[in-house]
Amino acid sequence: MHQIRGFSTSIAGLVLAATAGTAAIAAPPTGGLLDRYSTKAILVVGLLASTLGYAGFAYVDSPWQAFACAIVSGAGIGAAGTANRTLTIRSVKREQRTAAFALNRVSGNFGIGSGATVAGFIVAFAQRLSSFQTLYIFDAVTYAAFALIVLAAVPSPRAETVTATGANGTGFRAVARDQLFLTVIAANIVLVVVGHTFFSNILPPFARTHTPLSPAAIGILFLVNTSFVVIAQIPAVRVVARMRRTHAFAAASALFAVSLLAVLPATLIHSELAATSLLAGVAIVFAIGECVHTNVLGPLVADMAPAHLLGRYLSLYSLTFSISLALGPAIGGLLLQTSPDAIWWGGALAAVLAGAVLLRLGGRIPDPLREAQSGLGSAPETA
Repeated sequence: MHQIRGFSTSIAGLVLAATAGTAAIAAPPTGGLLDRYSTKAILVVGLLASTLGYAGFAYVDSPWQAFACAIVSGAGIGAAGTANRTLTIRSVKREQRTAAFALNRVSGNFGIGSGATVAGFIVAFAQRLSSFQTLYIFDAVTYAAFALIVLAAVPSPRAETVTATGANGTGFRAVARDQLFLTVIAANIVLVVVGHTFFSNILPPFARTHTPLSPAAIGILFLVNTSFVVIAQIPAVRVVARMRRTHAFAAASALFAVSLLAVLPATLIHSELAATSLLAGVAIVFAIGECVHTNVLGPLVADMAPAHLLGRYLSLYSLTFSISLALGPAIGGLLLQTSPDAIWWGGALAAVLAGAVLLRLGGRIPDPLREAQSGLGSAPETA
């Protein structure tokens, strides 16, 4: 938009922010709708809204048109993201939830990576209006294709509804009374900030300023991290299945803490190759922590949610990442200006504290492994 349409960089940035902000705002009300109406229908509507918004971007001439498209596409992204997770959970058995979340994340990462590659080729081919329009039309087509696949091939599970009673609410007030769930969400906001956004948003400017890494070397770090996530996410399902959920959270927290602290020695290295090798190792440890963390968090939220509130619980799960994506750059950017090293040792401390909070939850959160072990222990008594 800046190069082709002549919008200022500040306007272009605000358009992107409007898309992300609208997606975050749309998630909670979408959760309420998902608990009352067809999950499949809401997913399709969200995808079609994104199709309309991104197709519109190809033909904007003024900022107000760009903001309108940003709001439409953002609302579609927020609705479709929450609906997609809810439809996935309602379409699989409980024991398949971890694998379903892992596969969803792998496909998402692969889509982001391949989409960025295609977009790069389109833009690099020619810096003219037709390339700009092709890019957004291609993006719109991917959403439309997803909607057609959902309509043609995905069955529509029925949402469960209940009548609210004094002990059983059906709105967000019922979710707000679940203090255990809110504790899990709060602790995981910390983990997403220090374990996901610090790596993706703060490490590049830090490495460029305080280490000998070139932009190309920083790009290698992200290639290593993303590749490892795509490769390891599915195998990590089997590893996590052998762990208590609280232990898996503690392991993810420890991995994040180690990787955050390991960034600091790179500032003392003068060789670009050596510093790149060290931070590539850091990228792999971050990726392992990310795989463990996401393989536990999504299925846990689904297990904690009453069936008739699943949409609302998953909408807050989605909102966790939106909040973290806003907090991470804000906190990290402030520390970059005042005390850059504090990002890494402070983040490690925050990760350890969040892991300790989750570890202390112990048997209070649902855990398939503990339930299976309890079933084996009680089997002889019932025999």
